[in-house]
Amino acid sequence: MITEQSPVLEFPAWLHGTTAAILRKVRAEGKWWAREYLKTGAFPPPRQMLRVRPGEVLVMHSGADFDLDRTGWWVHLFGEVSTHLDECILTEERQRTESAFEDFCLSTPWGALYHAASPPPPHSAERMAKRLASLIRFWEALQGPRYAFRFGKKYTLEELMEDIWRKTLEAWCPRGPASVREHLALTVERMARATREECLEAVLRVMPSVVEMDTDLKHREELRDPGFLCERLSALPPKKFEELSSAYSYALSIQLWDWNRVLERE
Repeated sequence: MITEQSPVLEFPAWLHGTTAAILRKVRAEGKWWAREYLKTGAFPPPRQMLRVRPGEVLVMHSGADFDLDRTGWWVHLFGEVSTHLDECILTEERQRTESAFEDFCLSTPWGALYHAASPPPPHSAERMAKRLASLIRFWEALQGPRYAFRFGKKYTLEELMEDIWRKTLEAWCPRGPASVREHLALTVERMARATREECLEAVLRVMPSVVEMDTDLKHREELRDPGFLCERLSALPPKKFEELSSAYSYALSIQLWDWNRVLERE
């Protein structure tokens, strides 16, 4: 009988270690990538890769594991690379370089995972559709590990994406497929071609649920009110609205807190 083999999954070796060791290596890797990009106009693969074995735990959030001296996969620290990359790039070239670096990352399973689990700004519908589509391409390979995102809990890939993206998926595709992967795929399709009005509808569906979860918000009645939300969203500059247009919960939470502070002053 032939046993089907799972895809071999490899991540940059410098993401494995203690947090202190990884942070030292991240600085060096960011600067190395910057030098290579300036020389060739492209980002080469990491210099050393390490296999991620089935069942190994990948830490995806700083609050998921506080044993910082433990040797393991601290994937959430990947975001520090961009800081050190930017240090070597002229200010006027940074936006183009960051875009090229993200495109490079999305061609890899580790980059696709990071940009789906801890997506950096902007969080536009177009940008997030591209990021989530990349994750779907590497779905099978990323099934093997377990993921630490909230303290004391280990997730499968499907559970991780459901925790992070369920509200957004329901906003874009109400009563969508039971499979998280299929729901993501349908959401990607709709996000990628969404009009501003469709983005607004998705954002308005998610914002009240974000308010419900964040009990520290003081002006909860206003921030749950569809009329108030629609008025405030419509008043945002186009670029600012675009940055929220994927209806990613974390980005919407930041905007709600901005409005909460404004209401405090009124």
